[in-house]
Amino acid sequence: MFSRRDFLKSTGLVAWGAAVPSFLSTTAFAAGNSNLPGSKDTILVMLQLTGGNDGLNTVIPFADPLYAQYRPTIKIAKDQVKKIDDNLGLHPALDGFAKLLEQQSLCIVQGVGYPNPSQSHFRSMDIWNAGSTAETLSEGWIGKALKQKSAPAFHLAGPNEQAPLALEGAPMRAPSITSLDDFQLKLAAASGSETKLQKSIIEGAAAATAKSPEMLEFVKKTAVSTYESSKRLQEIGKNYQPKVPYPQSPLGNRFKLAAQLIDADLGARVFYVSIDGFDTHSGQGGLAGDHANLLREVGDAVAAFYQDMSQRGHGDRVMVATFSEFGRRAKENGSRGTDHGSGAPMFLVGNRVKAGLVGDHPNLETLEQGNLKHAIDFRCVYSAIIQNWLGVKADDVLGSHYEPASIMKT
Repeated sequence: MFSRRDFLKSTGLVAWGAAVPSFLSTTAFAAGNSNLPGSKDTILVMLQLTGGNDGLNTVIPFADPLYAQYRPTIKIAKDQVKKIDDNLGLHPALDGFAKLLEQQSLCIVQGVGYPNPSQSHFRSMDIWNAGSTAETLSEGWIGKALKQKSAPAFHLAGPNEQAPLALEGAPMRAPSITSLDDFQLKLAAASGSETKLQKSIIEGAAAATAKSPEMLEFVKKTAVSTYESSKRLQEIGKNYQPKVPYPQSPLGNRFKLAAQLIDADLGARVFYVSIDGFDTHSGQGGLAGDHANLLREVGDAVAAFYQDMSQRGHGDRVMVATFSEFGRRAKENGSRGTDHGSGAPMFLVGNRVKAGLVGDHPNLETLEQGNLKHAIDFRCVYSAIIQNWLGVKADDVLGSHYEPASIMKT
C-alpha cells in the first residue's frame, strides 16, 4: 500500500509546494465549486492611485473663475471637460468614466480626506490602507474585514510590487500575482518522463488511496486539490474571451486578470490593484501630458472591466473603488505641476452604487495652507463599503463609528 511518505517522495510535493502560491493549497476547495457559501457574494476591487492624484484636474470646477486663476497653464477649458453638471466636469481623458456616468454606474464622492492630513506618501498611504490614524499600524482595513468573512483575496501586482498593508491581517495570506502563469504547477521531476509519471500518480491518487481513509484525507486536502486547481486556473487563461476589448496597458491587463479570476468563481471577495505615477510635481500637463495619460489608463481599464463583468452576469456582484493617499494643492507650482495636498475625490463603479455626485466640491475660496479642505472622512466611505457591500461590522474593523457615506442605491 502507498504510504504517505512514498506519496510525498513520488510526487515531489515538498518541492512543488514552494512553486505554487499558498492560496491554492489553502483555498483550493473553492476552485471548481461555485455552489459553496460565499462564492456568489459581492466582490470589491480596490484601485490605488499611487503618488497623490490631483483631484482638482480630475473633477474640475470649470465654472469657478478661481480654478483658471489658480492654474494658468494646466487648467482644462470649459468646452473640453466631460460635463457632470453646470459647474463640474470630468477630465476629458476620463471618457470611460463619463460613459459609466451616463449608464448610472459611477458614483463620485467629493472632498474625501481626514483631519490633519499627512503630506508624507508613506504615512498617508499607511493611514488609508489601515483605515486608522493610529501611530503604529500593522493591519489593514481589508484584512480586518476578511477576518469576519474568512474569504480569500488577491493582490494583482505589477513587477516587484509588494502586497499592500490594506490586506495585512487577513486569515489567508493574499498572494501577489502578475498573471495566471503564477499558478503554474512545477513538479520536482528532472526529466519529461518523470514529470509525466508524477502527474499520473497525482491524478490517480484519490482512487488509489480509497483503502486508506487517512491517506485519502491528506490527498484531498493537499496534492489533488492543489493540482486540479492549478490546472483549472491555467485553462481559464487559455479559454477566457472578454466580452469587450481591454486596453493594452498594464492596468488593463490587471483588470482583465481580475475578470478571469472572478468568472472562475474561486470565492475571492477582494481584489487589490494599483497604478503608480500620480506624484506630478512638474510637467503635469493639462489636456494632454502625464496626468491625462494616467487618467485615461484608469478610466479605460475600469470601464472595460465593468462592461465585461456586466455582460457575464456579475454586474450586481462587483464594485470598483478608487483612492489615492492625498490630493494636490489648489494652485499649480512654478514647475507647471502640483504639490502634495488633500481633499480629493473617490470613485465607485457598479450597478448598485448611487450614480452622480456625493458631497460638495471643496471650496476654492477657503483653502487651508493652500490645500482643499476635506468634507467627507474616508473612513465614512470605507464604513459604507464594509457594512453595505462586504456585509461585516464596520465599527469592529475601523475601531470606532463612522457614519456610512451615502454611496449605495436605496
